Formats: sequence, C-alpha cells, structure tokens
Amino acid sequence: MPVFVVTNEQYGNRSYATLNEGLGKVLRYGAYSEEVIKRLQWMETTLYPVLQAALKSAVRIDLKAIIAQALHMGDEVHNRNRAATSLLYRALAPHIVRTCDDREAAARVLEFINGNDHFFLNLSMAAAKACLDAARDIKHSSVAVVMARNGTDFGVQLAGTGSAWYTGPAPVPTRCSSGFTKEDANPDIGDSAITETYGLGGFAIAAAPAIVQFVGGQAADALNYTLQMYEITAGENRGYQIPQLDFRGAPAASTSSKS
Repeated sequence: MPVFVVTNEQYGNRSYATLNEGLGKVLRYGAYSEEVIKRLQWMETTLYPVLQAALKSAVRIDLKAIIAQALHMGDEVHNRNRAATSLLYRALAPHIVRTCDDREAAARVLEFINGNDHFFLNLSMAAAKACLDAARDIKHSSVAVVMARNGTDFGVQLAGTGSAWYTGPAPVPTRCSSGFTKEDANPDIGDSAITETYGLGGFAIAAAPAIVQFVGGQAADALNYTLQMYEITAGENRGYQIPQLDFRGAPAASTSSKS
C-alpha cells in the first residue's frame, strides 16, 4: 500500500500516512465491496506513481505552510480540508502535468484529488504526528503527544512518560448529524485525533465556523469550543493563527496538569 512520507526537517524524524480514499464506501470504514477494491487498485497502479513522480519534481511540499494558510481560508484540517486540499492541488498540478506522459492518467489523478475534499486529511495527521513525536521524552512533561481511540478505549501518551498509555472508556458522541440521535452512535474510534493533540481540528474549530453545518450547532459554538481549549493547553502556536480570534495562535500543547 503506497504511503506519504512526512519529514520533520528540524528534528529528522518521519511519519507516514496512507492516501485518502474519500468518503462513503471506503476501506477505512469497513467496506470491501468490488468498487472499494478497484479504487484501491487504481490508487496503487495509477495515483501512486503519478504522485511519486510529481513529488520528486516538486522536491519539497511545505505542509505547515499549507495548514497555516488553510486556517485563514476556513479549514481546521480535520473534518474540513477543502482549502488545504485545494492548496495541495495547486502545488502538485504543474508537476503532474510535466511528469506524467499519459494525459488521461494525469487528468484522472487531478479529478480524484479535486473531487475528494478530504485528500489532505491524511497529510495533516502525518504532519501532526511528525511534529508531536519530536516532543517525546521530555522529562516530567505532562503534555500529550498522542490521543487515539479504538471504539472501546480512549488513550493518551504524554511527553514525559515514554510509551505508556493512559486509557479510559471511549466516549459516545453526543452531537450527531441530522436525522440521528445518540442511540444510533458507537463509541468514538480512529487515530485522527492526532490533529487535536497538535492543536488543530476541534481545538482550532473557530477557524472553520462552516463546519458546524456538518457536526451540528451554531457558528458561535465553534468560537466557544476553541476558547475552552485554551484552558487546557500550555500555550499557543503562533504559526497557526485563527482570524476569527484576531489572529490569536491556535491552542497548543494540551496538558494533563490543566485538565
């Protein structure tokens, strides 16, 4: 299975992420019908080599710069990645055209990225992971470097406690999409909470008020959620500014000592 490789240039560590399949019937949601398998095979035989050549041509894609700009354009790069995916598309498109001799393959790859607003999600997760791993093994630090859930347990790892997991029951979501109630929901699952661990996603939801149309609530709720996150974080990331809060840095470094 092809993966993206993300490098933390300052510290030299790496993280990895699969290529996002999109929404609907996809493998990560447990679907494995013929259409799912065909899409994965196409991603392996066409999408991957086209992107590989384009990335070699581009040499370097600055994910932190894309994330910072996307926050100014209405994303929080967890549930809303429309701007970030568009910025990545703009960065890759010229290189895809230059390096892919098969015009139809190039067109299909560009159409796939353009039609998948969540294409950047896997990269935002990998970027968060690469940055947070550099904060591991800081003596006595209670800053969280991982938050993850598997549908049964919710677990965190802290900068100062190595590979030890601290777990509790995975919560059941209380806010549901239109037409559904808490009785329809399962306990929380997935590893995408690495974005929140990094101070993005729900922590920076004030930057993406339109997301409340997807998760429910009002635009004011998005502002209030981010303001609450400053209460459980050690600082602010000035590299990721939130326009709706007068360009205040996103709340960063959630810590067990404040929660």
